[in-house]
Amino acid sequence: MPKKNRIIKQKKAKMKLITTFLLLLLGQITFGQDRIQKIDSLLNSLYSDQKINGNVLVAEKDKVIYKHSFGNANEEKKQKLDENSVFELASVSKQFTAMAIMILKEKKMLSLDDNFTKYIPELSNYKGITIRNLLNHTGGLPDYEEVMDTLFDKNKIAINKDIITLYAKHNPKILFEPNTKWKYSNTGYALLASIIEKVTGMNYGDYLNKVIFKPLKMNNTTVFRRRYTSQQINNYAFGYLYSDSIKKYILPDDFAETKYVIWLDGIVGDGTVNSTVIDLLKWDRALYSNKLLSAEGMKEIFEVATLNDKSKTKYGFGWFVEENVDFGKIVSHSGGWPGYKTYIDRNITNDKTIIILQNHENVSIPVKSIRAILYNKPMPKPIVRKEIPLKIEQLEQFVGIYEVEKDFEIKITLEKDQLFTQLTGQSSFPIFADSELSFFLKVVDAQLQFEKNEKDEVIKVYLLQNGNKIEAKRTK
Repeated sequence: MPKKNRIIKQKKAKMKLITTFLLLLLGQITFGQDRIQKIDSLLNSLYSDQKINGNVLVAEKDKVIYKHSFGNANEEKKQKLDENSVFELASVSKQFTAMAIMILKEKKMLSLDDNFTKYIPELSNYKGITIRNLLNHTGGLPDYEEVMDTLFDKNKIAINKDIITLYAKHNPKILFEPNTKWKYSNTGYALLASIIEKVTGMNYGDYLNKVIFKPLKMNNTTVFRRRYTSQQINNYAFGYLYSDSIKKYILPDDFAETKYVIWLDGIVGDGTVNSTVIDLLKWDRALYSNKLLSAEGMKEIFEVATLNDKSKTKYGFGWFVEENVDFGKIVSHSGGWPGYKTYIDRNITNDKTIIILQNHENVSIPVKSIRAILYNKPMPKPIVRKEIPLKIEQLEQFVGIYEVEKDFEIKITLEKDQLFTQLTGQSSFPIFADSELSFFLKVVDAQLQFEKNEKDEVIKVYLLQNGNKIEAKRTK
């Protein structure tokens, strides 16, 4: 082949390769932009329907691919949210408590298999409950909110020491023997905070700041109890509930049903870490490294608990853990407190992160929809439930107390022509009929399905939420 023809052929081949590469690159960019547009369209639609109010951040590896603020940080002043707005994390705080305990373990200042009463001897009546049990919710201790609701002087603000004092005095019975069942426990994490203070001789918040927040440069993250201390935070996202009576958003402090936000404000460990989406991304990145713990310690955090019968739970140390067929290993946690709904979702197989911090009560958490967009999967179909009217005599038959287990009940009440449901230690919410025996909540995606016996008497109810079905038998 003549040299000239060979050069022309080589140039054509090179141009073809470049063109193919550019088309592939363009396709990746277009796909990336398309995902971002879909996420933005989804969230703006929810915001238009008043179903979100807060900050959303989505990241892949080290790159933030989506970040946006929706709504106000302060409704009275109409101050807008921004990426540095600070939110109450509620139960998302538990992962920081768990990390602090693991740091102490690696410093050999405690063992996970120590009985927790080694550090809180006032509660020595509770035998055989280890620090590990407190971390993974297998200890069986009753919830402190219910205990304090009946025994604590609500004219004061409770602190962790008050939980210990009341449990020592009244010795409320355990719900089950340690490590025989799994039950989410705020009590366990409050006690873990007290253990941290006992072992270190430091305030819980100061210790977290020293070993986690400062090393990771989480400069806008702190343990904050705005009613208990005089501390102030700039750019604070106040949590709001909507009042139907006065048609405006107000603080939960002003609702009779949620005034517990005041007298429970001093308790730490199970909540009260406040942070931003930017700081939580720093936290997310650190969890892929060994900045805070050894590789072995990091692995242990994300391993689910094994019960005495060898069955596995779905919880590690401060994280729910899921092995998803489509997406791989996902670790996540939600947080809820009057005025706040929070969520961190970490797909650690593919390094994708979704962080949602919201400061309104009646909002959705569109994690599954965002995840579907990230993986170019079909969007979950929205569940449309049609409310139907029922007569007063039909509604009256459901009124009563339904026991899930000892000291944990579902209460159904009727006010005028509206049914309400209330779980032990939680607020009361209206429920709406979509059949003669089935009701749904509008504040969260949950249903109540009632069951009758052969005498046409309502004998039990099933609570359906997040893929779980919980049975409660009627006692009254």
